[in-house]
Amino acid sequence: MNRTLFALALLLVVPALHAQAPSANEAAIRSVIAAQVAAWNRGDIPAFMQAYEDSPETTFIGTTVRKGYQPILERYRKSYASRDQMGTLTFSDLAVRLLPGSSGKVDYAIVTGRFHLTRSTRGEATKDDGIFSLMWRKGPHGWKIILDHTS
Repeated sequence: MNRTLFALALLLVVPALHAQAPSANEAAIRSVIAAQVAAWNRGDIPAFMQAYEDSPETTFIGTTVRKGYQPILERYRKSYASRDQMGTLTFSDLAVRLLPGSSGKVDYAIVTGRFHLTRSTRGEATKDDGIFSLMWRKGPHGWKIILDHTS
């Protein structure tokens, strides 16, 4: 009887634990996001931008639409011209949704969340809080953002 109850408990608990463990893909994306936050908080915009795919198709949607890695990088440099304007970045309410293709292989993901900037000086970028959705693609250089919609 005790063995039967133990086996039944394992059948219920083990799948629940497995479902809660982040996949390797989710962990990789969260690691890139953590590196982004660290780069931002030390005032390193080029390192922050390493999360974005270096492509003319990479798109940022905010108050306007910018297409291309370089224009997005220049927008960040112009909007956050000093360390004081950058402030300290935090993300919250992060949700990672992996998108398997028809083959079952995961090559895309959507990440949603909130951002908050604690800062004393504002440049062109006047928002201190907002929400975002990011489309990620897994490529030869790992997980990269291909579409950023921040408001």
